[in-house]
Amino acid sequence: MATYLLEHRHTAPKLCVSLFVFLFFVVGPITALSVGEARLVRSNTVAKVEVEDYTKYYNYVEMTRLLKFMAMKYPYIANLSSIGQSVQGRELWVMRITKDPNADVPGKPKCKYVGNMHGDETISRQVLVYLVNYLLTRYGEDPRITELVTSTDIYIMPSMNPDGFERSREGDCSGDAGGRSNAKDMDLNRSFPDQFDKINVQQEDVPEVTAVIKWILEKKFVLSGNLHGGTVVASYPFDDSASHKMQGYYSSSVDDNLFKHLALTYAKNHPVMRTGEPKCPDTPDETFEDGIVNGAKWYDVPGGMQDYNYLNGNCLEITMELSCCKFPPASELKKEWDYNRESLIAYLEQVHIGVRGYVNEATNGTALPDVSIVVAGINHNLTTAKFGDFYRLLLPGTYNVSAVATGYMSMTVVGVQVVEGKATELNFTLAPLGNEPTGGITVPFTTTTVPTTTSPPAQPEHQPIQPQDFRHHHYNDMELFLRRYSNRFRSIAHLYSIGKSAEDRELYVMVISDNPTVHEAGEPEFKYIANMHGNEVVGRELLLNLIEYLCHNYGSDPEVTQLVNTTRIHIMPSMNPDVCVGSIWYTGRNNSNNFDLNRNFPDQFTTITEPRQPETIAVMNWLKSYPFVLSANLHGGSLVVNYPYDDDKQGRTEYSKCPDDKVFKQVARSYSQENALMHKGHPCEDLYPSAFFEDGITNGANWYNVPGGMQDWNYLNTNCFEVTIELGCVKYPKAQHLPMYWDQNRRALLQYIHQVHRGVKGMVIDIRDGTGIPNATIMVEEINHPITTNLAGDYWRLLVPGTYHLTASARGYNSVKIYATVPEEGVELVDFRLTRVRSEPNGQAPKDPGATQDPAEEQFHSFIKDLSLGQGLEQLVQSTATESSFRYRRYKELSEFLRGLTLNFPKITSLHSLGQSVEYRTIWALEISNKPDEPETAKPKIRLVGGIHGNAPVGTELLLEFAAFLCINYDKNPTITRLINETRIIILPSINPDGRELAREKQCTSTVGMTNAHGKDLDTDFFGNASQRVVEAQPETRAVMDLILERGFTLSVALDGGSLLATYPYDKPVQPVENEETLKYLANVYASNHPKMHLGDTGCPSNVGNIPDGVLRAAERQSHMGSMKDFSVDFGHCPEITVYTGCCLFPPAEQLATLWAENRKALLSMLVEVHKGVRGMVKDKSGKPIVGAMIVLNGGVRVFTAEGGYFHALLAPGNHNIEAVADGYQQQRQEVVVSSYEAASSIIIEFDMDNRIFGLPREFVVATAAASMTALVVTACIIWCVCSAKSNQQKDGFHRLRQHRDDYEDEIRLGSKKSLLSNEFQDESESDEDTLYANANKL
Repeated sequence: MATYLLEHRHTAPKLCVSLFVFLFFVVGPITALSVGEARLVRSNTVAKVEVEDYTKYYNYVEMTRLLKFMAMKYPYIANLSSIGQSVQGRELWVMRITKDPNADVPGKPKCKYVGNMHGDETISRQVLVYLVNYLLTRYGEDPRITELVTSTDIYIMPSMNPDGFERSREGDCSGDAGGRSNAKDMDLNRSFPDQFDKINVQQEDVPEVTAVIKWILEKKFVLSGNLHGGTVVASYPFDDSASHKMQGYYSSSVDDNLFKHLALTYAKNHPVMRTGEPKCPDTPDETFEDGIVNGAKWYDVPGGMQDYNYLNGNCLEITMELSCCKFPPASELKKEWDYNRESLIAYLEQVHIGVRGYVNEATNGTALPDVSIVVAGINHNLTTAKFGDFYRLLLPGTYNVSAVATGYMSMTVVGVQVVEGKATELNFTLAPLGNEPTGGITVPFTTTTVPTTTSPPAQPEHQPIQPQDFRHHHYNDMELFLRRYSNRFRSIAHLYSIGKSAEDRELYVMVISDNPTVHEAGEPEFKYIANMHGNEVVGRELLLNLIEYLCHNYGSDPEVTQLVNTTRIHIMPSMNPDVCVGSIWYTGRNNSNNFDLNRNFPDQFTTITEPRQPETIAVMNWLKSYPFVLSANLHGGSLVVNYPYDDDKQGRTEYSKCPDDKVFKQVARSYSQENALMHKGHPCEDLYPSAFFEDGITNGANWYNVPGGMQDWNYLNTNCFEVTIELGCVKYPKAQHLPMYWDQNRRALLQYIHQVHRGVKGMVIDIRDGTGIPNATIMVEEINHPITTNLAGDYWRLLVPGTYHLTASARGYNSVKIYATVPEEGVELVDFRLTRVRSEPNGQAPKDPGATQDPAEEQFHSFIKDLSLGQGLEQLVQSTATESSFRYRRYKELSEFLRGLTLNFPKITSLHSLGQSVEYRTIWALEISNKPDEPETAKPKIRLVGGIHGNAPVGTELLLEFAAFLCINYDKNPTITRLINETRIIILPSINPDGRELAREKQCTSTVGMTNAHGKDLDTDFFGNASQRVVEAQPETRAVMDLILERGFTLSVALDGGSLLATYPYDKPVQPVENEETLKYLANVYASNHPKMHLGDTGCPSNVGNIPDGVLRAAERQSHMGSMKDFSVDFGHCPEITVYTGCCLFPPAEQLATLWAENRKALLSMLVEVHKGVRGMVKDKSGKPIVGAMIVLNGGVRVFTAEGGYFHALLAPGNHNIEAVADGYQQQRQEVVVSSYEAASSIIIEFDMDNRIFGLPREFVVATAAASMTALVVTACIIWCVCSAKSNQQKDGFHRLRQHRDDYEDEIRLGSKKSLLSNEFQDESESDEDTLYANANKL
């Protein structure tokens, strides 16, 4: 060994050097990569997404994840949306690829690719995903791709039939395994309206076709390709004929030569297709000249999509058959992509041939949509799009082209020259019909061509259309104005109400945007509010003028068009519509309840004691519902822009600076600088000669103190920055002066909207799947004002020019920091990619973050996320309307109704009796699930309870309707079907049937029927401890208690009446709530999905003041002992909330339909919420499930594992600690992250045997004990041996003494007693020295 060490000692430095090199070159780059993923990528040379996996097909879940990732990675050239759902509820994803994909701008023709129309023809699906990646990754690098994406609006749908794909089988070349048709067994390419025959198809059987038809008609595509499989050829219209001859009949369109050209463009770039000899095994002799064929000549296809596009949608479409085998092995994918890549690109470029241009109105330059473009000699017209733009594909040649529109003189341009490869520009100006001749105008063509990258044509210097009608609008007049503009300009204008005033007038808002009804990720939301003080009316009229100006100039004025396309602008002309204003200074300032609305908002420094007004509540909820970025509140009485803060702690008139003081000064100046009079800083010189505001702006508190103001509440409670603009010294000027106010403020109003595009904006993205992270926090260093991301993960943060250190953080994710420089003009794009925090039990190393989730579980997670974010639940409600006949049902009819459900829906329902009431009425429990008679402990279990008070039967009727709603929509609506399949729903519609029989309709406050037949309020009868109970439990209570004590419930919701709020435990007084955050969160979920409850102030006599968010701890409403929810939490280990559905206990039956509409979404939200939190399984090392293990949440709340070792607990969003305890096993700890929008992730807790003895490891104790026993045994043996040896020596000594008996006797005779004793006890062990001493004595 010494020799070995000597020989190898000199290798140690080499090993150290080698290790250093390894760490430098291997670990270093990995670290750099990790850091790099958190950085801002500002250049176009972004890392390519590695999606070109040619080893497998992407299933629906994988494709969805991949498309979302790419859309998030390239948000400024890619936008992913769904145009509808398949029969089984899968989204029909479309990736839009173009520069600025969230806006519609003129000058870019739209084209599309659709794949996988037949589910078992799968090459198209894959190559279109590859095409998406190819376009995105090469944009900015490849000039050809960059030009194509910049100049073209490209839409790609990889799968039109995702249900069919999931049924198909790889390697099935002929489609024998099924999958061609959709889930209703309908061939989608035989289900479109046909020109020769009526296609008898029910819309509900082909939702995919319905969605695509709507898409085609809305978008006005110019060019399209429909990708199929089964041979290799490009087929063009028409696909069928009037005779429907099966084969051989050439059915030509009037654009036949053009279609041939388009088909040849694809075929000649495909190495197999261009040969015309696909040589497919099933048709080896089939040939196609040049690789193309007329559809009907090949074989007759009625109801095909390509003919529908041409005849109804402005769009020329051909069908490309890509491979002989419909579903070839994945090993063929790379080859097929290589074959089709150039063809796909070259075909897209054909959208830029022919003629293109605009049609405008002659008198004012307004764009004219829906004008017919007629080419002489070709009997196929198309129409202009919303910008008045058109794109007419034509082959090179000379044409006479006309523009024809009802109400206008037609215009014809003769001799239009179309050249190869470039679009010829052709613009029309149409004059309205008047007294002029009606024969139309004919002009010669002046040759001009434009490359495909051109912008709209240069026009003479544009003069925007100004408002014409200046007058004071009373409420009804204003309402008609708004309705008229919303109806006339519906493509960009949408009218909605955020609530009602104190006198029930609608609080109208007009939203103006290119897509006004939805929030588009990346597009900021802006708002103007006016007339908050009823007698300050200039703002009201200016905003009506602004609506008129934006609507009339959209599409013709570049500035207006840009603002509308890139901003969602909300305009509220009147926040205080009740007041009859007069010309006196204070008349009509307050609302009809005589409260100043601008002193009515919660304040950071002062407690506002006045009751919150309905207008205030409506605006507060409005601001929480939209991701507003910037706002202005228009007032009157001075001439200045006033910015936060409006007050301070001391209530003094002094500068009260907010963290974003510089930003507010910037946006305030942007307005004042465009108003020459305001910018001078001397307002109302006649009234206030000494007043001066530098640059026409002022800090609010430095002007005068305003507690309870709206602008401060905006800033402190939302992401929105708001200023207050005083428009003039006269609050209610004469109508003749209104044009002057418009002239002074027009530029300022527009310039202020532009400010929403300053600072930084971007996305916060989950690096794992590319999805946006909602409610992530964006923090700017040294500015103590965080903002949060919207539902899609997008954010906007206003900042002045400069360099900033930004941090993005979110619960359950590692924070990311980044530097960003805000330019002098415009906005800086800053995206964050966050990684999830991963923790493992007992401090173990985290598992590989790249480990893939089970596809079924991942799909379910996506399902829950879609329902939790955006409009998911709202869309579900809208898509599941059922015919209902509402009335109150007494016990007998209720029982018959429940039995009827089980008879009509036996596969998903089961009815059980829990017991009987005092008067022997059955307490029914209805279970709804896909396996109602099986325990299925792995599924979450929700309990819905009604009728605990018989005089409040609304809950009973809502639960009966909810049960019918679920059953009727099962197997009809895919979302409802999925929820039922994944959930155990237990409904107890009436647990106090005796009290219900006594109660009477229209008794809003009566207590008759509240108690059971013994006069007992059942909600005071739930006691778990015998010591707390004075008398025996009521039979109704006992029945429900037994159900609760079965455990296994994840959530319980009880419906009651007499108020409008949601309460959470405890009802008992002075009771600490261990899990209050979670219980309050669950109540908030219900209330936030109720249209009124979340407002918190409903006017119910039983409500005391305003209840924030409509949620209250139960004891604060009315404390009492023995409540059902307290029992559920303490003894059933299940969270329960109580929902009070309305002020009236027993309202008229006519109100039930409204109450159902109000509560349906909230009830559905509970079915979604029950799938969140944390769930998992507890087992031992051998894999055996452990039943009855205790799961302790955050050191307090406990749940127990059921059969199979399963557990599920709901938790508020955030980080939580879990401890698992079971007898005989070591305690396990784990940290979990719970999201508000994600399904519970499944965790596995694996127990080791508990080897501890006296708190010490078993091995240590056993080893110590064994060592101790060994030592004891050895010691005992030694002692025994020593004692044994001494005993033998003593016996030998006595023997020798007896042999010398005579000596003893002599000594006795001598009388030497001492000597005798001395010898008596002498043995051989004595030393020689002792012997000599003894002998000497003898002598």
